[in-house]
Amino acid sequence: MGKKLSIIIVNYNVAKLLRNCLISIQKYSDGVDYEVIVIDNKSTDNSWSDLIPEFPKVHFIASEINGGFAKANNKAIETATGEYLLILNPDTELERFYLNEILDFADSKTNFGCLGVRMHDANGDFLPESKRSVPDMMNSFEKLFTSFKKKNSKSYYRNDVDEYGVAEVEVITGAFFLVKKEVYEKIGGLDESYFMYGEDIDICYTLLNNGYQNYYYGKASILHHKGESTVKDEVYLERFYGAMQIFIDKYYRESRPLQYSFMKAGLKLRHKIEKIKLK
Repeated sequence: MGKKLSIIIVNYNVAKLLRNCLISIQKYSDGVDYEVIVIDNKSTDNSWSDLIPEFPKVHFIASEINGGFAKANNKAIETATGEYLLILNPDTELERFYLNEILDFADSKTNFGCLGVRMHDANGDFLPESKRSVPDMMNSFEKLFTSFKKKNSKSYYRNDVDEYGVAEVEVITGAFFLVKKEVYEKIGGLDESYFMYGEDIDICYTLLNNGYQNYYYGKASILHHKGESTVKDEVYLERFYGAMQIFIDKYYRESRPLQYSFMKAGLKLRHKIEKIKLK
């Protein structure tokens, strides 16, 4: 028999954080019909395997390769039995009993695409990437070239949506990403041409294009140790700007050639600036 929820976690060299994540799931999942699948993406640090005896109910998979975030999730999801999938980052922690509440909310929607929650960092500061718009020309430039934000504009980080509210949004983050398994499979899962960034924006956009609705659920909060596992170096920059490039190639090149050339030039320039900053 299938479960109601399959929680999917991709681990890469963050065993300590992963342990806290798994403890938080154990603690706050009473009354939820769930399973947890952890796929290790060929970590260079093998300490994650010490967790196997500590969490006997968790299904651990060791990937033979590190083919990136999308590939690992898709592989783990093949073994999932849940009606819903929750793609969860290992550097997050659940904080209250809200999984059933969220599943009930999802069940109540007819065209449910995906759902994300309110995220905050270890200092308690809200993480604005919890709710976003699809990166079109204006808000991409706003994100790429300015740091100021008009407080209530419908900008890239949906500042018009209340942090603790519930609203339809375009894009949520892959750190906590709830979706129906059947819908996930129908739209082809995460696009494996992305290695580590951009695949969450892409799948949200694909859901919207297929007539589904995406939701921000600010009544539930998770802790996200932002950037503990991300070092801003040249590799990061290559991947991040590479991901943005894949996205605009896929959605803008043919349909909006003018915007496309504009965005492409903008990305190149911004990538250069960021590289210089590293030196």
